[in-house]
Amino acid sequence: MTTMESESLVRLTSELVSDPVRGYTELRRQAPLVRVTLPGVETPVWLITRFEDARAALADPRFVRDQAGIPGFATDGPSIAEQMIEAYGLPAEYRDYLGIMVLSDGAEHTRLRNLVTKSFTARRINALRPRIEEITRGLIEPLAARKEAELLEDVGYPLASTVICALIGIDDADVPDMRRWIREYASGDLDLVIPALRNMVEHSKDLIARRRAERRDDLVSGWITSGEDDPDGLTETEMVALILLLINTGITPPALFIASAVLALLDHPDQLARLRAEPELLPRAVPELLRFTSPVPMGAPLYATEDLEFAGMPVGKGEAVTSALLAANHDPDEFRAPEALDVTRELGPGVGHVALGHSAHYCIGAALARVEAEVALHEILIRNSGTALGVARDELEYFDLPGEGRHLRGLPVRF
Repeated sequence: MTTMESESLVRLTSELVSDPVRGYTELRRQAPLVRVTLPGVETPVWLITRFEDARAALADPRFVRDQAGIPGFATDGPSIAEQMIEAYGLPAEYRDYLGIMVLSDGAEHTRLRNLVTKSFTARRINALRPRIEEITRGLIEPLAARKEAELLEDVGYPLASTVICALIGIDDADVPDMRRWIREYASGDLDLVIPALRNMVEHSKDLIARRRAERRDDLVSGWITSGEDDPDGLTETEMVALILLLINTGITPPALFIASAVLALLDHPDQLARLRAEPELLPRAVPELLRFTSPVPMGAPLYATEDLEFAGMPVGKGEAVTSALLAANHDPDEFRAPEALDVTRELGPGVGHVALGHSAHYCIGAALARVEAEVALHEILIRNSGTALGVARDELEYFDLPGEGRHLRGLPVRF
Protein backbone atom coordinates (compact mmCIF):
# COMPACT_ATOMS: atom_id res chain seq x y z
CA MET A 1 0.00 0.00 0.00
CA THR A 2 1.42 3.41 -0.94
CA THR A 3 1.39 6.38 1.37
CA MET A 4 -1.36 7.82 -0.85
CA GLU A 5 -3.62 4.81 -0.39
CA SER A 6 -3.35 4.92 3.38
CA GLU A 7 -4.98 8.30 3.84
CA SER A 8 -8.48 9.68 3.24
CA LEU A 9 -9.04 11.98 0.30
CA VAL A 10 -10.19 15.60 0.27
CA ARG A 11 -11.76 16.68 -3.03
CA LEU A 12 -10.88 20.27 -3.76
CA THR A 13 -13.78 22.31 -5.07
CA SER A 14 -13.36 25.64 -6.85
CA GLU A 15 -14.92 27.36 -3.84
CA LEU A 16 -12.33 25.88 -1.48
CA VAL A 17 -9.45 26.71 -3.82
CA SER A 18 -10.68 30.31 -4.02
CA ASP A 19 -11.07 30.95 -0.28
CA PRO A 20 -7.72 30.65 1.50
CA VAL A 21 -8.99 31.85 4.87
CA ARG A 22 -11.96 29.53 5.18
CA GLY A 23 -11.06 26.78 2.73
CA TYR A 24 -7.42 26.09 3.59
CA THR A 25 -7.25 26.86 7.30
CA GLU A 26 -8.59 23.47 8.32
CA LEU A 27 -6.36 21.64 5.83
CA ARG A 28 -3.33 23.49 7.17
CA ARG A 29 -4.25 22.44 10.69
CA GLN A 30 -4.61 18.78 9.73
CA ALA A 31 -1.05 18.16 8.55
CA PRO A 32 1.81 19.69 6.53
CA LEU A 33 0.64 17.61 3.54
CA VAL A 34 -2.97 16.63 2.89
CA ARG A 35 -4.01 14.11 0.25
CA VAL A 36 -6.44 15.72 -2.21
CA THR A 37 -7.86 15.39 -5.70
CA LEU A 38 -8.06 18.42 -7.98
CA PRO A 39 -11.07 19.24 -10.17
CA GLY A 40 -10.91 17.18 -13.37
CA VAL A 41 -8.08 14.98 -12.02
CA GLU A 42 -8.41 11.45 -10.63
CA THR A 43 -4.84 10.94 -9.40
CA PRO A 44 -4.46 12.06 -5.78
CA VAL A 45 -1.76 14.56 -4.89
CA TRP A 46 -0.19 15.76 -1.68
CA LEU A 47 -1.32 19.37 -1.14
CA ILE A 48 1.10 21.87 0.42
CA THR A 49 -0.56 24.78 2.20
CA ARG A 50 2.30 26.25 4.26
CA PHE A 51 4.61 28.96 2.97
CA GLU A 52 7.99 27.52 3.89
CA ASP A 53 7.00 24.07 2.68
CA ALA A 54 5.89 25.53 -0.68
CA ARG A 55 9.21 27.30 -1.14
CA ALA A 56 11.13 24.20 -0.09
CA ALA A 57 9.27 21.92 -2.52
CA LEU A 58 9.73 24.31 -5.43
CA ALA A 59 13.50 24.32 -4.83
CA ASP A 60 13.95 20.62 -3.91
CA PRO A 61 15.87 18.66 -6.61
CA ARG A 62 14.18 15.45 -5.46
CA PHE A 63 10.99 16.70 -7.14
CA VAL A 64 10.56 17.02 -10.91
CA ARG A 65 7.85 18.45 -13.17
CA ASP A 66 8.09 15.71 -15.82
CA GLN A 67 6.75 12.36 -14.62
CA ALA A 68 8.79 10.63 -17.33
CA GLY A 69 11.95 11.90 -15.63
CA ILE A 70 11.56 9.65 -12.60
CA PRO A 71 14.33 6.99 -12.78
CA GLY A 72 12.99 3.47 -13.16
CA PHE A 73 9.38 4.51 -12.59
CA ALA A 74 6.61 3.30 -14.88
CA THR A 75 2.94 4.25 -14.76
CA ASP A 76 0.02 2.88 -16.73
CA GLY A 77 -2.11 5.99 -16.43
CA PRO A 78 -1.89 9.56 -17.72
CA SER A 79 0.03 12.17 -15.76
CA ILE A 80 -1.79 14.86 -13.81
CA ALA A 81 -0.99 17.41 -16.52
CA GLU A 82 -2.40 15.04 -19.15
CA GLN A 83 -5.56 14.63 -17.08
CA MET A 84 -5.95 18.40 -16.86
CA ILE A 85 -5.58 18.62 -20.64
CA GLU A 86 -8.14 15.84 -20.97
CA ALA A 87 -10.51 17.80 -18.73
CA TYR A 88 -10.40 20.55 -21.35
CA GLY A 89 -11.22 18.01 -24.07
CA LEU A 90 -8.29 19.09 -26.24
CA PRO A 91 -7.51 16.99 -29.35
CA ALA A 92 -4.37 14.86 -29.16
CA GLU A 93 -2.70 16.63 -32.10
CA TYR A 94 -2.40 19.84 -30.08
CA ARG A 95 -0.90 18.35 -26.92
CA ASP A 96 2.69 18.70 -28.12
CA TYR A 97 2.17 22.45 -27.94
CA LEU A 98 1.11 22.45 -24.29
CA GLY A 99 3.22 22.26 -21.15
CA ILE A 100 6.59 23.23 -22.66
CA MET A 101 9.04 24.61 -20.07
CA VAL A 102 6.35 24.44 -17.37
CA LEU A 103 6.69 20.63 -17.36
CA SER A 104 10.41 20.36 -18.12
CA ASP A 105 13.36 19.93 -15.77
CA GLY A 106 17.12 20.25 -15.55
CA ALA A 107 19.18 20.98 -18.65
CA GLU A 108 16.15 20.96 -20.97
CA HIS A 109 14.34 23.53 -18.84
CA THR A 110 17.48 25.67 -18.65
CA ARG A 111 17.92 25.54 -22.45
CA LEU A 112 14.36 26.69 -23.07
CA ARG A 113 14.36 29.29 -20.32
CA ASN A 114 17.61 30.88 -21.53
CA LEU A 115 16.10 31.36 -24.99
CA VAL A 116 13.24 33.38 -23.50
CA THR A 117 14.67 35.33 -20.57
CA LYS A 118 16.81 37.68 -22.68
CA SER A 119 13.64 39.61 -23.55
CA PHE A 120 12.47 39.83 -19.94
CA THR A 121 15.47 41.27 -18.10
CA ALA A 122 14.68 43.94 -15.51
CA ARG A 123 16.59 46.50 -17.56
CA ARG A 124 14.60 45.83 -20.73
CA ILE A 125 11.28 45.81 -18.88
CA ASN A 126 12.07 49.08 -17.07
CA ALA A 127 12.92 50.61 -20.44
CA LEU A 128 9.42 49.61 -21.57
CA ARG A 129 7.71 51.54 -18.76
CA PRO A 130 7.14 54.76 -20.78
CA ARG A 131 5.55 52.73 -23.57
CA ILE A 132 3.39 50.83 -21.07
CA GLU A 133 2.30 54.14 -19.56
CA GLU A 134 1.44 55.47 -23.01
CA ILE A 135 -0.62 52.37 -23.87
CA THR A 136 -2.44 52.43 -20.54
CA ARG A 137 -3.34 56.11 -20.70
CA GLY A 138 -4.52 55.65 -24.26
CA LEU A 139 -6.87 52.95 -23.04
CA ILE A 140 -8.16 54.67 -19.91
CA GLU A 141 -8.61 58.32 -20.96
CA PRO A 142 -11.56 57.65 -23.30
CA LEU A 143 -13.07 55.30 -20.72
CA ALA A 144 -12.81 57.96 -18.02
CA ALA A 145 -14.46 60.46 -20.38
CA ARG A 146 -17.24 57.89 -20.93
CA LYS A 147 -17.46 57.48 -17.13
CA GLU A 148 -17.60 53.68 -17.24
CA ALA A 149 -15.60 50.64 -18.26
CA GLU A 150 -15.28 46.88 -17.95
CA LEU A 151 -11.70 46.68 -16.76
CA LEU A 152 -10.84 43.20 -18.02
CA GLU A 153 -12.23 43.79 -21.49
CA ASP A 154 -11.24 47.45 -21.81
CA VAL A 155 -7.91 47.64 -19.95
CA GLY A 156 -6.45 44.39 -18.57
CA TYR A 157 -6.56 42.25 -21.70
CA PRO A 158 -5.72 45.03 -24.21
CA LEU A 159 -2.74 46.23 -22.13
CA ALA A 160 -1.26 42.79 -21.45
CA SER A 161 -1.81 41.53 -25.00
CA THR A 162 -0.34 44.61 -26.67
CA VAL A 163 2.85 44.40 -24.61
CA ILE A 164 3.50 40.65 -24.79
CA CYS A 165 2.58 40.41 -28.48
CA ALA A 166 5.08 43.16 -29.30
CA LEU A 167 7.84 41.30 -27.46
CA ILE A 168 7.02 38.05 -29.25
CA GLY A 169 6.81 39.69 -32.66
CA ILE A 170 3.08 39.46 -33.38
CA ASP A 171 2.00 42.26 -35.71
CA ASP A 172 -0.16 45.02 -34.22
CA ALA A 173 -2.98 44.21 -36.64
CA ASP A 174 -3.13 40.64 -35.29
CA VAL A 175 -3.19 41.51 -31.58
CA PRO A 176 -7.01 41.81 -31.32
CA ASP A 177 -7.39 38.32 -32.80
CA MET A 178 -4.83 36.86 -30.42
CA ARG A 179 -6.50 38.60 -27.48
CA ARG A 180 -9.89 37.18 -28.47
CA TRP A 181 -8.50 33.69 -28.94
CA ILE A 182 -6.76 33.62 -25.58
CA ARG A 183 -9.91 34.79 -23.84
CA GLU A 184 -11.86 32.04 -25.56
CA TYR A 185 -9.14 29.53 -24.65
CA ALA A 186 -9.34 30.55 -20.99
CA SER A 187 -13.14 30.58 -20.93
CA GLY A 188 -13.58 26.91 -20.02
CA ASP A 189 -16.22 26.61 -22.77
CA LEU A 190 -15.11 23.66 -24.91
CA ASP A 191 -17.00 25.02 -27.92
CA LEU A 192 -14.63 28.00 -27.78
CA VAL A 193 -11.45 26.42 -26.37
CA ILE A 194 -10.63 24.06 -29.25
CA PRO A 195 -11.17 26.52 -32.14
CA ALA A 196 -9.20 29.17 -30.22
CA LEU A 197 -6.26 26.79 -29.73
CA ARG A 198 -6.37 25.80 -33.41
CA ASN A 199 -6.32 29.47 -34.46
CA MET A 200 -3.38 30.30 -32.17
CA VAL A 201 -1.34 27.34 -33.42
CA GLU A 202 -1.94 28.19 -37.08
CA HIS A 203 -1.20 31.88 -36.52
CA SER A 204 2.04 30.97 -34.72
CA LYS A 205 3.17 28.74 -37.58
CA ASP A 206 2.45 31.54 -40.05
CA LEU A 207 4.32 34.05 -37.87
CA ILE A 208 7.39 31.80 -37.78
CA ALA A 209 7.31 31.45 -41.57
CA ARG A 210 7.08 35.23 -42.01
CA ARG A 211 9.95 35.86 -39.60
CA ARG A 212 12.12 33.33 -41.41
CA ALA A 213 11.64 35.48 -44.50
CA GLU A 214 11.95 38.83 -42.73
CA ARG A 215 13.70 39.14 -39.35
CA ARG A 216 12.81 41.84 -36.83
CA ASP A 217 13.82 42.79 -33.30
CA ASP A 218 11.58 40.31 -31.54
CA LEU A 219 11.69 36.94 -29.78
CA VAL A 220 10.65 34.79 -32.73
CA SER A 221 13.27 36.33 -35.02
CA GLY A 222 15.87 35.82 -32.32
CA TRP A 223 14.96 32.14 -31.95
CA ILE A 224 15.23 31.59 -35.69
CA THR A 225 18.57 33.39 -35.96
CA SER A 226 20.14 31.67 -32.94
CA GLY A 227 19.02 28.26 -34.18
CA GLU A 228 20.56 28.49 -37.64
CA ASP A 229 23.99 27.36 -36.48
CA ASP A 230 22.98 25.69 -33.22
CA PRO A 231 22.04 22.00 -33.18
CA ASP A 232 20.22 22.65 -29.90
CA GLY A 233 18.12 25.42 -31.46
CA LEU A 234 14.35 25.36 -31.23
CA THR A 235 12.25 23.22 -33.52
CA GLU A 236 9.14 24.72 -35.06
CA THR A 237 6.97 22.75 -32.61
CA GLU A 238 8.97 24.16 -29.69
CA MET A 239 8.65 27.70 -31.06
CA VAL A 240 4.89 27.34 -31.44
CA ALA A 241 4.66 25.90 -27.93
CA LEU A 242 6.69 28.78 -26.46
CA ILE A 243 4.56 31.36 -28.29
CA LEU A 244 1.43 29.75 -26.80
CA LEU A 245 3.04 29.66 -23.35
CA LEU A 246 3.97 33.34 -23.50
CA ILE A 247 0.60 34.36 -24.88
CA ASN A 248 -1.23 32.37 -22.21
CA THR A 249 0.90 33.43 -19.25
CA GLY A 250 1.57 36.94 -20.54
CA ILE A 251 -2.05 37.91 -21.13
CA THR A 252 -4.52 36.08 -18.92
CA PRO A 253 -2.77 36.13 -15.49
CA PRO A 254 -1.65 39.80 -15.73
CA ALA A 255 -5.10 40.89 -16.92
CA LEU A 256 -6.83 38.94 -14.16
CA PHE A 257 -4.36 40.29 -11.61
CA ILE A 258 -5.02 43.91 -12.57
CA ALA A 259 -8.77 43.37 -12.16
CA SER A 260 -8.35 41.44 -8.89
CA ALA A 261 -5.99 44.07 -7.50
CA VAL A 262 -8.42 46.89 -8.33
CA LEU A 263 -11.24 44.93 -6.68
CA ALA A 264 -9.13 44.21 -3.60
CA LEU A 265 -8.37 47.91 -3.18
CA LEU A 266 -12.01 48.90 -3.72
CA ASP A 267 -12.91 46.29 -1.08
CA HIS A 268 -10.41 47.94 1.31
CA PRO A 269 -11.10 51.68 1.07
CA ASP A 270 -8.69 52.48 3.90
CA GLN A 271 -5.82 50.92 1.95
CA LEU A 272 -6.90 52.63 -1.26
CA ALA A 273 -7.00 55.97 0.56
CA ARG A 274 -3.48 55.34 1.91
CA LEU A 275 -2.23 54.51 -1.59
CA ARG A 276 -3.83 57.61 -3.07
CA ALA A 277 -2.25 59.75 -0.37
CA GLU A 278 1.14 58.09 -0.86
CA PRO A 279 1.39 56.82 -4.46
CA GLU A 280 5.09 56.15 -3.88
CA LEU A 281 3.86 53.04 -2.00
CA LEU A 282 2.86 51.39 -5.29
CA PRO A 283 6.11 49.36 -5.67
CA ARG A 284 5.43 47.91 -2.22
CA ALA A 285 1.67 47.58 -2.71
CA VAL A 286 1.92 45.47 -5.88
CA PRO A 287 3.83 42.57 -4.22
CA GLU A 288 1.34 42.71 -1.35
CA LEU A 289 -1.54 42.57 -3.84
CA LEU A 290 0.14 39.62 -5.57
CA ARG A 291 0.37 37.87 -2.20
CA PHE A 292 -3.21 38.76 -1.30
CA THR A 293 -4.84 37.76 -4.61
CA SER A 294 -2.38 35.12 -5.96
CA PRO A 295 -3.57 35.23 -9.60
CA VAL A 296 -2.33 31.65 -10.21
CA PRO A 297 -3.74 29.93 -7.11
CA MET A 298 -2.25 26.46 -7.66
CA GLY A 299 1.27 25.44 -8.63
CA ALA A 300 2.15 22.74 -11.17
CA PRO A 301 2.43 19.16 -9.82
CA LEU A 302 5.87 17.94 -8.73
CA TYR A 303 6.78 14.24 -8.69
CA ALA A 304 9.03 12.59 -6.12
CA THR A 305 12.01 10.90 -7.79
CA GLU A 306 12.57 8.64 -4.76
CA ASP A 307 10.94 7.58 -1.53
CA LEU A 308 11.52 10.55 0.73
CA GLU A 309 10.40 12.47 3.77
CA PHE A 310 9.08 15.96 3.18
CA ALA A 311 7.79 18.33 5.85
CA GLY A 312 8.03 15.41 8.26
CA MET A 313 5.78 13.17 6.16
CA PRO A 314 6.56 10.21 3.86
CA VAL A 315 6.11 10.74 0.12
CA GLY A 316 6.50 7.71 -2.14
CA LYS A 317 8.49 7.62 -5.36
CA GLY A 318 6.26 8.76 -8.22
CA GLU A 319 3.75 10.46 -5.97
CA ALA A 320 2.90 14.09 -6.69
CA VAL A 321 2.86 17.14 -4.50
CA THR A 322 1.42 20.50 -5.47
CA SER A 323 1.53 23.85 -3.72
CA ALA A 324 -1.61 25.81 -3.02
CA LEU A 325 0.11 29.13 -3.70
CA LEU A 326 -2.90 31.09 -2.52
CA ALA A 327 -2.89 29.20 0.77
CA ALA A 328 0.88 29.56 1.22
CA ASN A 329 0.55 33.30 0.71
CA HIS A 330 -2.03 33.38 3.52
CA ASP A 331 -0.04 31.29 5.99
CA PRO A 332 -0.33 32.92 9.45
CA ASP A 333 3.04 31.46 10.43
CA GLU A 334 4.65 33.59 7.72
CA PHE A 335 2.42 36.67 7.49
CA ARG A 336 0.98 38.76 10.27
CA ALA A 337 -2.81 38.95 9.81
CA PRO A 338 -2.57 37.34 6.34
CA GLU A 339 -6.27 37.90 5.64
CA ALA A 340 -5.68 41.67 5.82
CA LEU A 341 -4.55 43.72 2.84
CA ASP A 342 -1.77 46.10 3.91
CA VAL A 343 -0.18 48.25 1.20
CA THR A 344 2.62 49.15 3.62
CA ARG A 345 3.46 45.52 4.44
CA GLU A 346 7.14 44.64 4.23
CA LEU A 347 7.37 41.11 2.91
CA GLY A 348 10.15 38.69 3.76
CA PRO A 349 13.47 38.04 1.98
CA GLY A 350 13.50 37.89 -1.81
CA VAL A 351 10.12 38.64 -3.32
CA GLY A 352 8.44 37.63 -0.06
CA HIS A 353 5.62 35.58 -1.60
CA VAL A 354 5.13 32.61 -3.93
CA ALA A 355 2.42 34.08 -6.18
CA LEU A 356 4.85 33.91 -9.12
CA GLY A 357 6.48 30.63 -8.14
CA HIS A 358 9.96 30.17 -6.75
CA SER A 359 13.43 28.93 -7.68
CA ALA A 360 14.09 27.55 -11.19
CA HIS A 361 10.47 27.95 -12.29
CA TYR A 362 10.01 31.49 -10.97
CA CYS A 363 7.88 33.41 -13.46
CA ILE A 364 9.97 34.77 -16.35
CA GLY A 365 7.56 37.66 -16.81
CA ALA A 366 7.51 38.72 -13.15
CA ALA A 367 9.14 42.10 -13.77
CA LEU A 368 6.78 42.81 -16.66
CA ALA A 369 3.71 41.87 -14.61
CA ARG A 370 4.79 44.20 -11.79
CA VAL A 371 5.36 47.16 -14.11
CA GLU A 372 2.04 46.62 -15.90
CA ALA A 373 0.23 46.44 -12.56
CA GLU A 374 1.94 49.53 -11.13
CA VAL A 375 1.07 51.57 -14.20
CA ALA A 376 -2.51 50.27 -14.47
CA LEU A 377 -3.29 50.81 -10.77
CA HIS A 378 -1.87 54.32 -10.92
CA GLU A 379 -3.98 55.23 -13.94
CA ILE A 380 -7.18 53.51 -12.79
CA LEU A 381 -7.24 54.37 -9.11
CA ILE A 382 -4.86 57.26 -8.41
CA ARG A 383 -5.20 59.53 -11.44
CA ASN A 384 -8.92 58.73 -11.42
CA SER A 385 -9.74 59.14 -7.76
CA GLY A 386 -13.48 58.57 -8.18
CA THR A 387 -13.24 55.03 -9.56
CA ALA A 388 -15.88 52.75 -8.02
CA LEU A 389 -17.58 49.43 -8.75
CA GLY A 390 -20.15 49.69 -11.51
CA VAL A 391 -22.39 46.93 -10.07
CA ALA A 392 -23.26 45.64 -6.64
CA ARG A 393 -20.43 43.57 -5.15
CA ASP A 394 -22.50 40.37 -5.14
CA GLU A 395 -23.37 40.79 -8.84
CA LEU A 396 -19.80 40.15 -10.00
CA GLU A 397 -19.48 36.98 -12.08
CA TYR A 398 -16.74 34.34 -11.90
CA PHE A 399 -15.58 31.37 -13.98
CA ASP A 400 -13.68 28.20 -13.07
CA LEU A 401 -10.45 26.81 -14.52
CA PRO A 402 -9.59 23.13 -13.90
CA GLY A 403 -7.22 22.83 -10.95
CA GLU A 404 -7.05 26.58 -10.37
CA GLY A 405 -10.32 27.79 -8.92
CA ARG A 406 -12.39 30.85 -9.66
CA HIS A 407 -11.51 34.00 -11.55
CA LEU A 408 -13.35 37.22 -12.28
CA ARG A 409 -15.29 37.12 -15.54
CA GLY A 410 -15.37 40.91 -15.63
CA LEU A 411 -15.05 44.02 -13.47
CA PRO A 412 -17.44 46.87 -14.34
CA VAL A 413 -16.40 50.22 -12.88
CA ARG A 414 -17.54 53.84 -12.90
CA PHE A 415 -15.10 56.74 -13.18
